[in-house]
Parts: sequence; C-alpha cells; structure tokens
Amino acid sequence: MTAFGVDGAFSGFSVDDIDAARAFYADTLGLDVETNAMGFLEIRLASGGGILVYAKPDHVPAGFTILNFPVDDIDAAVDDLRGRGVETKIYSDDEFPSDERGIVRGEGRGPDIAWFRDPAGNVIAVLEA
Repeated sequence: MTAFGVDGAFSGFSVDDIDAARAFYADTLGLDVETNAMGFLEIRLASGGGILVYAKPDHVPAGFTILNFPVDDIDAAVDDLRGRGVETKIYSDDEFPSDERGIVRGEGRGPDIAWFRDPAGNVIAVLEA
C-alpha cells in the first residue's frame, strides 16, 4: 500500500469558462454543482464522490473521455440530452459507426455508448450499464 489513502480522492479537469461550465453541468445536465471558496466548481455525485472543475486560461480540451455516466437506457438518455440541446453525434461514422443520434451499439463487444462535449470541448459519455 502507498503512503496515501484513497478515501476522499477525487478527479478534476479544466475548462476555459467557469460560468459556461457551471451553466452546462448544473442547468443543462441537472447535476449538483457548487462553487467552492477558491471559485472552482465541485460536481457532487450521488455515489458520494466529487469532481473538481477549474478554469485554466490556456485550456486545451482533453483528447479522451473525461467523464462517463452509466445509464439504464441509452436511448432515453440520448433523447433527454438532445432535448436539452446537447449534440450527441460528435464523431464521424469512420471513427465510430453510430446511428443518427450518435449511439454506438456495442453488440456484445462493449456497452452501447454516446459521446458529447461540454462548452470547453471536453468529451463526456453516457453508456448503458
């Protein structure tokens, strides 16, 4: 075991506009978002964990999926996201063959999944658990 514990560990990522991130994560996605004393966002998860979101002037969107949200019904989740104005078809069919809504069907090779971006360009996924 290492000298540090895992209790209280959390993840974090950067954005270029903290106000746009707050609006997206709280208002558009409906997540529990608080602003801490340093002006960073804290996304509270139902599991008890949290995610730190901080502004970075030279932010570059991550080239990978930064958050994965397991859902019971991928079709319903994608319909809900699209109803909230979130684009869920962000990759070409050459990269990830998908339906017109952006859902990639795992067909036994993995979960059904759809990706979308936050206002800073970071990639997020919903996947059927």
